[in-house]
Amino acid sequence: MTRRRRDERGSGLVEFVWLGIILIVPLLWIVLSVFEVQRGAFAVSAAARAAGRAYALAPNDQEGRARAQAVADLTLKDQGSPGMVAKVVSSCDPGPPCHQGTSVVTVTVTSGVDLPLLPEIIGGDRPSFALSATHRVPIGQYVQSGTASGEEDQDGEPKPTDEPDETP
Repeated sequence: MTRRRRDERGSGLVEFVWLGIILIVPLLWIVLSVFEVQRGAFAVSAAARAAGRAYALAPNDQEGRARAQAVADLTLKDQGSPGMVAKVVSSCDPGPPCHQGTSVVTVTVTSGVDLPLLPEIIGGDRPSFALSATHRVPIGQYVQSGTASGEEDQDGEPKPTDEPDETP
């Protein structure tokens, strides 16, 4: 009896292609997910900065909260992150009301990013990654400061005073 040997030429290429597909697809998903999370992190960070500035520039706390939410939503939309919804929480130290003297406003923006290319069959809802950013703003930082005497002419320039300059 003679055994016939099967020709195995070319089977290595087929195995290499299948192994490549099995390894490349998850690797591609991981890279796309990392990019999506990074884009979301930049968007949430920018939204927190913008919301803090908007809150500080508002005339009062109620208007500040409304402006902070609107600016955070607009910033997330501008960053091109579809489906991200901003939750804005603000607080101030030493306490309400925030728009006074030496208060420091802390604005926290929380959102999430849906991971790409994952079907909803796997977990019910699309898997997501939670993101959060905090920005602290001293109230006086973005407020126009007056002159030493507090008086300005109609052009916004300080009015000259009759007081002598006390610099040596």
